[in-house]
This record gives sequence, structure tokens and C-alpha cells, in this order.
Amino acid sequence: MRPPPFAALPGTRAPQLRVGSNGGYAGQLKEAMTQVQEPLPPHLAEPSRIGDEISVTGKWVPARPGGLFRKSEESKEMLEEWEAIHAGAKADAGVLSTEINHAVGEEAVLVHHVFKSPGALITYFSTTGTQHMGALTEVARPELHLVRGVQIPPDARQAISAKGVAAVFGEFLFGYVKDDYELPDQETAIMVTAKWTCHPGEPTHLDDLRYWWQRVGTDAFSMEEGLLRFEAYQVVDEDALIIHETFEDSDELKFHLSKGTAEKYKKDIDKVAFPEAYFFRGPVSWTIRTYSKFLHLPATYSSRGSHHTRPGGSMSDGTTA
Repeated sequence: MRPPPFAALPGTRAPQLRVGSNGGYAGQLKEAMTQVQEPLPPHLAEPSRIGDEISVTGKWVPARPGGLFRKSEESKEMLEEWEAIHAGAKADAGVLSTEINHAVGEEAVLVHHVFKSPGALITYFSTTGTQHMGALTEVARPELHLVRGVQIPPDARQAISAKGVAAVFGEFLFGYVKDDYELPDQETAIMVTAKWTCHPGEPTHLDDLRYWWQRVGTDAFSMEEGLLRFEAYQVVDEDALIIHETFEDSDELKFHLSKGTAEKYKKDIDKVAFPEAYFFRGPVSWTIRTYSKFLHLPATYSSRGSHHTRPGGSMSDGTTA
């Protein structure tokens, strides 16, 4: 059974009030206030309907980047290899969704797959993943991959890690999905997947990080009508969270960053953690790309390239009629 919000995780201790060097409690009370165990509101307490599905979103870059005005040959070959992998993924019955997204402003691709089960993921990485890995790694190298699911068993984690891919694995904590998990308009929707890692040294930082992202999800449900999906995942064996959000369009993301919950809570989150990676998939405007730089987000933006969704869609990305 999954521990309740803010219960002590393995390797951590529950929040507690500590006596400071001055022997008083005032400063410690102020520090501990962020760790109050608030119950989840109903919209965050609903069990996820993702089921056995596992999503993988990651970044690949060419082994040798090109110059200022010309892409490298490795970059072109990397795209060719990923298109071949994409074709194999489309033919795999266990792959519910596959995307090859071209990065904006850099030589890179963001890849995204949704597998219907851990077994389907293991099969994919032992077949299509194995067949193409040698040729791909001659011209490209993987950067961070963010893997999400309600639960991700060790053999599924091993299937990815065995390929030399730097991956972190997040298991569902809390979240909401509006419109009965309906697939949003893919021409306008923007998907954001990010990893936030705690600053070292304080075992209570993870409790704080979970607290502040619970505040984001609590307020965003009514404050940001166009934030269609908000999910928080606990990274396995790390003091870190994966956050996944789906915005209806670029205007909704702009509101989130400038006037919504990002603007409201980012300073609090920054005190206990730092953003390790932000992956944007969808038509992010130049204005938003510029604004997110002011927020010091280590962002990769991508336009939508080759994509395929099986009939019916998925609970992880959204269902189709």
C-alpha cells in the first residue's frame, strides 16, 4: 500500500520540529510550517486511471554537434535512426503512442512512448530497442529520460537502464486529469514533463517539495482552467519528483508561468529543490520560451514530428473516441 502524503519514505524521516542553536522554537516553527500534513483535496485524491501503462519521455543529442549554421551529419543520421525506430514502434502492439519531436533551437530530439504494460516495455526494449541501439549510439547519445507509471517494477527499470540510458523512474503520488481523460487537441496542446531534485543536506526537503507541488495542484484545478492534466510522481531511490502537465494551448501555459501557480509557488519550491530538466512538447511560442528562461528552467522545446497513437489512445496521454 502506498504511504499517505508526507509519510516518511524509506531512507527519510518524518517531519519534526528541532531545537535551534538559540534554544528557541520560533525559527524552527517557521521552517516546519511548510511541512504541515494537509489532506489531499478530492480532485487530487482520486486514484489514477493510468493502470499498467508506462510513459517514457527522453532526449537524444548527436554524438558530434554541428556548427553555428550547419547541422552535423550525426544529427541527420540520428533523425534517420529515430524514424526507423518510430516505424518499429508503430508496428508493436504494446506501444500505445510514439512520437519523435524535433527540438527547437538545438540539435536534439525529444522522444515519447507510452507502453500498455511493463511486459510490453520489456518486449520493446529487447526487440526494437536492441535492433537499433548499436547504430543509434554510433551517431547519438541519450540524455535524461523521465519514466512515469503508477508502479514501475524492477525488471522494467532494468530493461531501460541496461541500454545505457540515463533514466529516472517516477511512481504516481497524486494528480488530476480533466475531461474524463480525453485526448486534448494535439494541434494546440502543450505537454510539459519535468524533474525537480531536492537540494542536498536536509532530509525534510522532500516533504517540503511534495507539499509545495500539492499546493500547485490544489490551486491550479480551479485557478487554471486550461491546465488539463497535473500529475506528481515520486522518483524511485531519489529525493526528487517528476511533474507532468498538459496545457490546452500556449495562452494557458503563458498564464501558468506569468500569473498562475508557477508564479505563485516557484520561489517556495526553489528554496528546497532545483529543476534538473524540463521537456516541452507542443507549439510553445517564442514569448513563452523567452519567459521560461527568466524562470531559469533548463528547458528543451520541440515541435511535433512523426507521431502515432493507437485507436482508443491511452490513459497516459488521453483517450480518443
